Order: sequence, then C-alpha cells, then structure tokens
Amino acid sequence: MTDFIASLQALLGAPHCLVDAAGMAPWLSDWRGRYTGNALAVVRPQDTAQVAEVVRLCGAAGVAIVPQGGNTGLCGGATPLMEGRCIVLNVSRLRRLRDVDQANNTLTIEAGATLAEAQAAAAAVDRLFPLSLASEGSCEVGGVISTNAGGVQVLRYGNTRDLVLGLEVVLPSGEVWNGLRGLRKDNTGYDLKQLFIGAEGTLGIVTAATLKLFPRPRATATAWLAVPTPAKAVELLGRLREAAGERVSAFELVGRQALELVFQHIEAAGDPLSGVHPWYVLAELTDFGEQAALAALLEEVLADAGDDGCLLDGVVATSERQAAELWRLRENISEAQKREGFSIKHDISVPLSAIPEFLERAGQALEASYPGIRIVAFGHVGDGNLHYNQSQPARGANAAFLARTEEVGRVVHDVVHSLHGSISAEHGIGQLKRELLTRYKSPVEMAMMRGIKGLFDPAGIMNPGKVL
Repeated sequence: MTDFIASLQALLGAPHCLVDAAGMAPWLSDWRGRYTGNALAVVRPQDTAQVAEVVRLCGAAGVAIVPQGGNTGLCGGATPLMEGRCIVLNVSRLRRLRDVDQANNTLTIEAGATLAEAQAAAAAVDRLFPLSLASEGSCEVGGVISTNAGGVQVLRYGNTRDLVLGLEVVLPSGEVWNGLRGLRKDNTGYDLKQLFIGAEGTLGIVTAATLKLFPRPRATATAWLAVPTPAKAVELLGRLREAAGERVSAFELVGRQALELVFQHIEAAGDPLSGVHPWYVLAELTDFGEQAALAALLEEVLADAGDDGCLLDGVVATSERQAAELWRLRENISEAQKREGFSIKHDISVPLSAIPEFLERAGQALEASYPGIRIVAFGHVGDGNLHYNQSQPARGANAAFLARTEEVGRVVHDVVHSLHGSISAEHGIGQLKRELLTRYKSPVEMAMMRGIKGLFDPAGIMNPGKVL
C-alpha cells in the first residue's frame, strides 16, 4: 500500500492524510467507546473534487472507504472494522455555506458543517432549520442525512428525510452526482436522493445538501409535566394536539430512572417539581402570534388535564432561561448514561397508540428474565420513538450483563415486531443491528436492499460490514 498512501498524501497533503496510530486513534473509535477498528489512513479532503479523487484512488487500489462526519453515531456505522484494509474518509473540512435562498426557503450547505451551523445559517436570514438533536453542536450535516436523524421536532416538521430537497453525492465510481435542486415538486422519475438518506454511506458519500427552511416561530411555550402512566402521556398529547394542532412542536417522555441519572451525573441539574413521579413529559408549543396567548392556551389544556387525573404536576417555563434548563434535563440523558457506564441500548419505534403496551410488555418480559434490571426509557413519544436502555444497578454486574446483549435485544425487538414497529427509529443500523435485519425484514425486502447495494457499489468498497 506504499504507493497508494503516497498518492493520498500527494493529493491531500500529509497533515490531512494521517497514517500513524496516535494520529488516527480519535477517528477509529465510536462516541460510545463500544467499537474500535483499524484503517490504513484517515483522510480529510477539503472539497468535493478531492473526495471524488480519493474515491477513485481507493477503487483502483481495491481499498474500502468508511465515510465519517462528526463521529457521534450510536451504532458503529462510522467506525471501521478490524480487518483494516480501508480508509476513514472524514468530511469535516467540507463546511462551506454555498447558498441561502430566502425567497425559496432553502439552504445549501456542505456535509462537514455541524447541525448547529446549519441552524445558525438559517437564523441569520430569519428562518428556521428545525432538525434539532442533543449532539447538534458536533454532529454534521452529512451524518444526519446518512442516518436519517430524527430529533425532538419530528412531530411538527418531520425527520431528515422530510427536510432534504437535494443532494450532491460522490458515487463509488468516483463520479459526482449533482442533485442539488431546491424543488418541492419534481416528478421526473425515481427520487434518487432518498436512496442516500439513511443509507449510512453504503451507496455513496454525501458532500452537500439543499435543505428546507421554515418561518421562525415568534412565541414558544415549554412545560415540564408529571404524568402517572405512559398511557396518560399519550392521552395528554392527544389533548394538546386537539387544542393546538400543528403548534405542538415537541413532546418528549422521560422515565424517572433516566432523570435520576441526570441528577447524579450532570452538574447543577435539579428537579423542577417537588415530588417524585414515575413519568414526565417535556412539551413545547410554538406559534407566530403572541407569547401570552400561546402560554395561556397551554395552561388551559394542562388545567383541564389535571382536573381529569391525566396530569399530576407541572411547571410552565416563564423565561427562555427556564425553558433551556428544562430542555437541559432531557438533552443530557445520553451523556448521563455514558458517564454511568455501558448499557444495552435500543432505539425503537411503534405506533403512538402502542407505546403503553410496548412499555408494559417489554418491561414485564425483561423483569421476568433479569430480575432487578434497570430500565431507562425516554424519547420522542410524539412520533412513537423511544430510547429503551437496560443495565444492572450495580456497575460491577454490567460486564456480564452486556455479554447477554443479543438475548436482551431479542426480548425487546420481538415485542416491537409484534406491534408492527421498527428496531431502529433514528440511530440507523451500522454494525450493531446488521444481523437483526434478516430476522425482522422479509426476504423480499432484503433482496431489494442487496440489489440496490450491488447496483451502486458492485465492488463493495463503500462502508463494508454496515447495514448489510
């Protein structure tokens, strides 16, 4: 591989073609520390032309490519395998804002820009890019597109797939497909961009995207609420949507176990309510009218819910600072879990109406098989997506428990499947769930997916060992 590495260094410059173990290390492990792999080099091209040339060099040398952005994924999709005959192609230097079309409500930005930078570019022209994740300061546009990320505002604006109008993609051949169209109507054959959204870099490398923008809401009402059961949370969401319609922008469910971890590991995190309750909801309404009117609407719905036993307690934020503190509780759950130690994680979705049944059935099945198990459940209940994680209360028992990941997952995923749900709502497949696909997808679905992969990447150089 000496000539191959020399060609990469000549193209990119030695500082952007890392080959020493210490220099490559940060790019060879995932955010959770669960997966670590090997690579011949970590390359950091500066533009689409360099990405395309790197891909051509890899194709000629028979070297695989692992596309990577902010490396914040949770399924090992951006981490190389241990075999090592690959490069990691990090797109973080591709971060230019190419165009903002205020009249068309679109933004064209490169794949290495962080999600927060895309949000800021929209805000600079008094627009909203609504995709919002806890990792938005470090996750990158290419990564959220490649995993079809969801986040907290799917309820109102949809997930990434709904927010992308066009893509620029470097194909496994090294050719560049320019599909950066800001059109909301384009009925000229197959919608090719959708193949790359959620494909986790297995079909090509996203280098830029044209994204939908929206008017910026002028009023926001945020509340932290205690509910007796998940069923009551679903009922409360129904009440809010009947009263406020599309103004309900976020509706997050948080179990007490998740909240306790935040109190334990996140500095200055305090309980907004005086009592201890089994379940909480973080609800947010946004509108273009008066702040006082929106807050009054929210409080009216909550008062009726309290009278009917749907709501145990709650607080409505009276300032932007207080609202940010409430969101901080929700957004730091993943970080608190990371500090607590390894856990078995599930990112599932079921129909909204089935969330209470899922939590009851899965919880009972897990407790029966693993008495004393700690279940940390939270997530975007408004769109049916729960993060459902398990560990042992005693840290010392977790190593043995993690060895049972496959059987624990079987319990959870069989319940999900029986409720016509998905084993991956927004985190993707990566390495973590690759083998599960053949259990829960039909042979017809698997054959279609493999056919698409074979058409785009016949040599199998794009992110091998992921998804399929």
